[in-house]
Order: sequence, then C-alpha cells, then structure tokens
Amino acid sequence: MALGTVADVVKLDANNRRLVAQGLKRIRSGVLPIGVARLFVAAGRNASIATTFDFGFALGPRINAAGRLADMTLGIECLLTEDAARADELARTLDAINRERRVIESDMREQALDIAESLFEAGQDAPPAICVFDPDFHEGVVGIVASRIKDKLHRPSFVFAASKAPGKEHELKGSGRSIPGFHLRDALDLVAKRHPGVLLRFGGHAMAAGCTIAEEHFDTFEAGLSQVAKEWLDAATLTRRLETDGPLKPEYRRVELVDALHKEVWGQGFPAPTFSEEVDVISQRLVGEKHLSLKLKHQGQPVDAIWFGHTEPLSAKVVLAFRLDADEWQGQRRVRFLIEAAQG
Repeated sequence: MALGTVADVVKLDANNRRLVAQGLKRIRSGVLPIGVARLFVAAGRNASIATTFDFGFALGPRINAAGRLADMTLGIECLLTEDAARADELARTLDAINRERRVIESDMREQALDIAESLFEAGQDAPPAICVFDPDFHEGVVGIVASRIKDKLHRPSFVFAASKAPGKEHELKGSGRSIPGFHLRDALDLVAKRHPGVLLRFGGHAMAAGCTIAEEHFDTFEAGLSQVAKEWLDAATLTRRLETDGPLKPEYRRVELVDALHKEVWGQGFPAPTFSEEVDVISQRLVGEKHLSLKLKHQGQPVDAIWFGHTEPLSAKVVLAFRLDADEWQGQRRVRFLIEAAQG
C-alpha cells in the first residue's frame, strides 16, 4: 500500500502519510516481500534507508514498465512471489524493461515537445491545453511524455498514440497530466457531454487521466479540451509558481540534516522543503549531455549543485530554488543542492 500510494502520486493527507511512514519503517527494518527486496537491489537502492524517492522513482517505474512495454503481470508476480530465485529473475527482467522504456521515452519526448512547441509562436504563451499525436508514438509511454510536456510548459497536456489492439488500429489511446487548479477527469467528462461519441472511454482523477478516441476525432477532442481549459483556467493558474521555505541558513547546510529529511515522508500535497536565495555560480558544465552540474558559492562557502534535465547555462549571479541532497566523493559525503528553478 505504501509503495502504491507514492508511485500513483496519491495526495499525502494525514492518513496516507501514516500509511507510507509505516511502510517505510517496515522496509527499513527488513520486513518486506522478497520481490520488493529484489527490486531494491535491481534498482541499486538500499532498502535499509528506503525513502519515498525510492517508491516513486526507483521501484514504481520498474513495476510499471512491464505494463507499458510488455506484460503487466510480471510486475504483479514480482510483488507476490515467495520464491527468491523467481523474484530475482523478475526484478532483473523488470529492470531491463525499464531501461528499454527510458530509451523509447527519450526519443519520443523530444519529438513530442517539438510538436507541442510548434503549436504557438516563439515569445507567445502556450495554449491553455496541449494535445499531441504522432503515428509513431508508443502507447506505453504516453503518460510519462505527457508529464514531461506538462512540466516544461505548465499546461494540462495529453499525448496520444495509435492503439495496437487488433481491430482497433483506428483508435487513439491518450494519457494526460494536469496542473493544480484543473481537474483533468472532470474536464474529460465535460468534453464527453459537449461532444457525444468523441470519447469512447475515459477515466482518472484530478492530476492524471486517460482516454480513447477515434483518430478522426482528434481535432474535435483537442478543440473541446482547449475550450474547457479556456473557461476554467485564469492567468494566475496558468502562471508557474514554486513555493519555497526561503533562504537556507549556513548552519543547516550539513549532511546530518539531509539524512534527517530523507527519513521523512514527502510527496504529492506534502513536498520536501525547498529553499531559495541568491548564489554565485563559480563554474558549470554539462554531464550526460542533459544535466547541468555546478559549483556555487552559498553564504560565502563552496557547494556543489546539479539541475537534472536542464542544459541552459546560468548567469554568474542567480536566485535559485533548491532542495537538499548529499553525494559521495572519495569516501566523503557532502551536501549538494538539487536545483528546481532559477531566476536572473
């Protein structure tokens, strides 16, 4: 339950936080199904210091990858089996499928973003809702790619792929992700009422939803969703905002605080502390061709930082929003900033 709550991005209200906290407590103490234990190993994570990050970004994607590209029962069996050898085999299989998913997603993400950005002129605001389709898209990763578009453009986003089901090649399967203030499932319900017959099937919740439409109705769906977005979203909602906890006092920039924060339960509706303040950028370089690695001066002291998925260089003096992390170099653990946003 704890794993599913975090992996499915369920809001962490009081009860769900208690549930996840108890799940983490059991896992850290070694009380966990053999399949979950093997997934930790396959993902290169340490179950004895498990965090909600492990649920959402290490185990969850590997379990879901089977349903996206192969057979979802592989993930289910891995969670349920009591046979250690079979659990190890399934965990390694799921890890291999997840690596394949990453390759497919990377190629498709760039193509989908190009299509999305072609919907508006440079310098203009993006439309209130984004719908993207290409015949070559893989239906197994449309939700992940929709999330990437939503993150970049801050708009409710749907990505569609042609169905692979026999006899349903004319249908498009779409998955959407939303922004705060726009209930995606309710929006689909309104589109269905206004355009009977366009939505063959749909379901979901406020932040994520899926639907099936006939390919010939893609333009109608796109126009219908955009109309709902125009009616429901105002300028304030369409403006990206990041709430922070303000500056980080230098005495709190230590590994012990990082470890303490990692032990807590963070997630949807209960984010980890994020700090913001002006820093000096001493040096910066790309790593892995898609991440920006930096050396900063924070409160007069050097600190490393990384901005995952960001490649544009920063100015010499910049206001950063960041979370705390730690990395290890030559046996020494040091605080590292995980950058969320920059201004200036």
